[in-house]
Amino acid sequence: MSIAVVEVNRKSILHNVEFFKQKSPNCTLMAVVKANAYGHGMEGVAQLLDGKVDCFGVARVSEAIVLRQVGIRGPIVLLEGFFPHDDINDLLDFNLQPVIHSSWQIDVLNTIPFANEITVWFKIDTGMHRLGFHFDEAINEFNRLASCKAVRQPINIISHFSSADELGSSQTNTQIARFNEFARSVNGCQQSIAASGGLLAWPDSHLDMIRVGIALYGVSPFSDAVADLQPAMTLKSELIAVRKHEKGQSVGYGQTWTSESDTVLGVVAMGYGDGYPRDIPENTPVSINGRLVPIVGRVSMDMIVVNLGQHCQDKPGDEVIFWGKELPVEQIAKHTGMSAYELLTRLTSRAKIRYKD
Repeated sequence: MSIAVVEVNRKSILHNVEFFKQKSPNCTLMAVVKANAYGHGMEGVAQLLDGKVDCFGVARVSEAIVLRQVGIRGPIVLLEGFFPHDDINDLLDFNLQPVIHSSWQIDVLNTIPFANEITVWFKIDTGMHRLGFHFDEAINEFNRLASCKAVRQPINIISHFSSADELGSSQTNTQIARFNEFARSVNGCQQSIAASGGLLAWPDSHLDMIRVGIALYGVSPFSDAVADLQPAMTLKSELIAVRKHEKGQSVGYGQTWTSESDTVLGVVAMGYGDGYPRDIPENTPVSINGRLVPIVGRVSMDMIVVNLGQHCQDKPGDEVIFWGKELPVEQIAKHTGMSAYELLTRLTSRAKIRYKD
């Protein structure tokens, strides 16, 4: 039985899906389940949402193949397309929809002899400057892609925001305008530019398809939690020891923390071997028996020490929550300077996923 547990509430995920459907009733919805569904378990989340969303988004062909192997039959979009050493036949064999962002990918598609086999998304670089075709080459490359016999017509169009989480930035409106300008100039099909930040803050970006990533799991893409979302994950473990600790004594590797008074310390079965950050700042809070207590000393591979206070009543076996409904991961992100994205996706397989309703 695992002590470090990633508890995932299925009802919360379903609530968030319904929230976005109501927020964008005229859009189709992509559930992004890459990176093990942001730590929530890719297979379990996809099986939960199969038939409830319009398609799934992943980063790698290998992720898509796993979804097919667990019974997902609906559309799967490869958000990074296919890579130079991928087997191009996997696109056909597993009915995958790649995002086309580079001319070399079009060259590869031109080698496929079968006609009208692959649904594709053409990525236009509207300002992220990471993947996608530049404006000065985009129309020519779009037409070249459209001439591939293997590609189904019409072609979908996609882009990605660089600053949707910065509500005061003009960059997002600039990107929307660039995207719309390009979309008017070609014969495209579905259009998509809004991920979680765009969905929540930029209604003009919703277009045909919305892509719900971190917000699907009830976590805000901004610095503060969003009231209408329900966080699905509770990362928790338990106390395995409760120890008296004298003033002036240190604890843990490097003796980085020394107690200023007599107190009681708790040892928790959790560490960087479970994916909790090793360099987490001291005094990062955890929740025990309804109150917040600070982490002290260094996080080790398997254990974390917390300061329970001199008059605590806590005992071995008591639950310790590192983030969840009562302690939002956004709060931990703000305290540590790490993003919620990183905190969720760095969890390891030793922290076992358990689903609840």
